[in-house]
Amino acid sequence: MTYSKPKHEIADIIRSHRSGIEKTGRLNAHKKRVFTNLSQCRTETLGYHKDKCDCADCDNEHFSYNSCRDRHCPKCNGLKREKWIIYRQEDLLPVKYFHTVFTIPDQANYLFINHPVIMYNLLFKTAWDTIKQFASDHKHLGAKTGMTCILHTWGQNLSFHNHIHCIIPGGGISLSEKWKNTRNEGKFLFPVKAMSKVFRGKFTDELIKLEKKSLIFLEDQFDEKRKYLHPFYKERWVVFAKMPMLNTRQVINYIGRYTHRIAISNHRIKSFEDGKVTFSWFNYKTSKAQDMELTADEFLGRFSMHILPTGFMKIRHYGIMSSRGKKRSLVIARESLNAKAPVSKKGLPWQELFLLIYGYEHDLCPACKKGRMKRVASYLPKCRGSPASKITKPNFDFCRQ
Repeated sequence: MTYSKPKHEIADIIRSHRSGIEKTGRLNAHKKRVFTNLSQCRTETLGYHKDKCDCADCDNEHFSYNSCRDRHCPKCNGLKREKWIIYRQEDLLPVKYFHTVFTIPDQANYLFINHPVIMYNLLFKTAWDTIKQFASDHKHLGAKTGMTCILHTWGQNLSFHNHIHCIIPGGGISLSEKWKNTRNEGKFLFPVKAMSKVFRGKFTDELIKLEKKSLIFLEDQFDEKRKYLHPFYKERWVVFAKMPMLNTRQVINYIGRYTHRIAISNHRIKSFEDGKVTFSWFNYKTSKAQDMELTADEFLGRFSMHILPTGFMKIRHYGIMSSRGKKRSLVIARESLNAKAPVSKKGLPWQELFLLIYGYEHDLCPACKKGRMKRVASYLPKCRGSPASKITKPNFDFCRQ
């Protein structure tokens, strides 16, 4: 596995133009903290350590700077993604899987900006309710299925584009506890046009309930008896289902591609000079790659829109793939499909996982390929709070009076 260092990084743009976007008031405390993490990632501010090869004929030394481990950082999610993929391999069944996308129209963006937690949860809920309704219908499947969902809030040009990617098996477990394929032996999931209408209906029904509870505010009110007249109904609600993926490796590649991705990677930034950022993006309307130029302030503003709320779970599992019922469901499905469970890799030491993922040992000297890199010095992170000289012990003398 090779790695080329990008010419420009998001951290560089944050360090030089953060003050401009902070003055606009577009950053709350959480987003400011994320910006701080990204700007200090792999710098001496977070500390570092020095490793030296223990081979007598090699004097190779290497400094390793600590990572911020923020999920929005473009430099800290590679290993997390690979580990997640390895663990998810244990949950796959020898059946066909579908990649399905649920998309929300742009007219609802203001709701997601003002009420992110409520609306993101609603998006997950209505997508699963839609799949569950079609799966339970005997015309389509008549069994309990499951899905893994990954939330994305961006488009290629960093615009606000809320959608979730779902991996859905082409079948489910029937009431008789047997595996049952979808139509055409798992080659067809559910009719996407019908799913779009059901998804739209469920989503708008929940919006009405939320407004009645005063949890959200709608710019245009719904007439419950004539919902189809609402502006939300004038736009297409897209549910897209790709052809089934044929093998386990293809499923894993799809899952890994979308799990720990952020709004934009450092490698897409082509230039950063004179307060302007140029990055590449793919225009799906024209099916061509293009370049977009934004001011640094606008770039950071768009990037900040995709910082998720604190502690929000962007990857979720439902049905037979949920954490609660997965263990029993997988046993039933594998017995019905005459499939063996893979050897679990959970609990393996991180050194063995590293070797499994990258194909080489983590402490092998890259220069001589014989010795081992041993830590010879560590440097603690710099104090990011008040300077030590200004910290004084509180005076509790009044307590003794």
